Amino acid sequence: MKTILNFLNRLAYLAIVSITALSFIGCEKDLEVGLPNSQLTGISVFQNVATARAALAKIYADIRDTPPLTGTSEGLNLLIGLYADEMKYYGEGGSSIEAFYKHNIQSNSSLTEGFWSGGYQAIYQCNSVLEGLATAPITGEEKAPLEGEALFLRAYLHFYLLNLYGDIPFINTTDYLVNASVKRQPQEEVYTAIIADLEQANELLPNTDQSGQYIYATKAAANALLARIYLYREQWQKSLDAATTVLEDSPHTFTDDLSQVFVSTGPGIIWQLPPITSLTTSEAFTFIFETAPPPLAALQPELIESFEPNDARLSQWIGVVTDGTQNWYYPYKYKTRIAGDGPEEFSVLMRLAEVFLIRAEARVHLGDIGGAQSDLNKIRHRADLEDSTASTETELITAILEERRHELFTEQGHRWFDLKRTGNAAEVLQPLKPNWRITDLLFPLPQQELRLNPNLQPQNPGY
Repeated sequence: MKTILNFLNRLAYLAIVSITALSFIGCEKDLEVGLPNSQLTGISVFQNVATARAALAKIYADIRDTPPLTGTSEGLNLLIGLYADEMKYYGEGGSSIEAFYKHNIQSNSSLTEGFWSGGYQAIYQCNSVLEGLATAPITGEEKAPLEGEALFLRAYLHFYLLNLYGDIPFINTTDYLVNASVKRQPQEEVYTAIIADLEQANELLPNTDQSGQYIYATKAAANALLARIYLYREQWQKSLDAATTVLEDSPHTFTDDLSQVFVSTGPGIIWQLPPITSLTTSEAFTFIFETAPPPLAALQPELIESFEPNDARLSQWIGVVTDGTQNWYYPYKYKTRIAGDGPEEFSVLMRLAEVFLIRAEARVHLGDIGGAQSDLNKIRHRADLEDSTASTETELITAILEERRHELFTEQGHRWFDLKRTGNAAEVLQPLKPNWRITDLLFPLPQQELRLNPNLQPQNPGY
């Protein structure tokens, strides 16, 4: 696994934009470009919009295919599901994946190193695009959405690294001499930089992406991430305002049909990434199993039992395999494992349901009990549930967090981040995880990164 230091040494990254990027932008035929050996030279990348778009598309493709956000077994969906209380491990003993389930992660873990290096590799690419666009001979109107997307992606990636590792470097340059000796910055300082990127991106991004499929970042994506960040920081009014902007001023509409939430044309999808041409989502391959007991992982029985009996998500979004005496359950949000055998699905990274639940939580803290109930019940009604009986601030916060658990399970680590930000991780996980320690709230920085750059010291406590 390449380290951030080794990667940043590759200053000629944009000399090669691989065929992976072309498979991504193949979803949008008018952006396909013909290039010898599927390569772009560093000089030519930013000479026109099509080739600049191809360079940016490579970043989207890498986010889809590499940790931390990939839907494979190396990504957050599975690993953080195991780390929290969503998934139970059934694979071979002693594996690096089992270490997540048992809270026995080491500083030399290839998987946590993958989160770090994969995130910073993509951030480096974002910086390369921003620096290239600064001198590109294209119009400001053509340049604006590309800059906005690169800023959004840089903010999005830093957000996840921050919430996984705590204090981290905020990287905004490709200068090797700078990056080789960076220091970790306090979380509030990093959040300030992330928010600045998102505010600038919001000014540059369009309301709808040119593909019509929401595979590129838009204003709604930037505002949805701002709403989430302000929620995490307990800035309730700012969170409410950003969420309301998404819900009222964007082209996205809420669907009452659970079966349409994860299809590629789902109207509530804010941002999604298409699979490699002719293939289906990694999420479907990772989670769906057909034999018992499960070969790798299944949903925790406690999660299944926590759903209300008539919750339609139990039948729509959860599959079951039985050996005749025992049942095992798996996430079934993505249903198509073989192309053509089900609906077209992309990997969904942001959707409206989360934004409604963000606004509901912000409204509670601002004293708007009726508004919070309305947002919460919108999600419940789609699951064929009656209005929540919660009516006090304490009851509503509990109900909203439980709704987030049932709506957002195995999606980009939402459950784990909710447990952390609300201070409930120890209470929930100690009874389930014999190895649980309070220092498990943060992952260890990769050992080899600390060796290569001592400025990243000290290691997170407990490792």
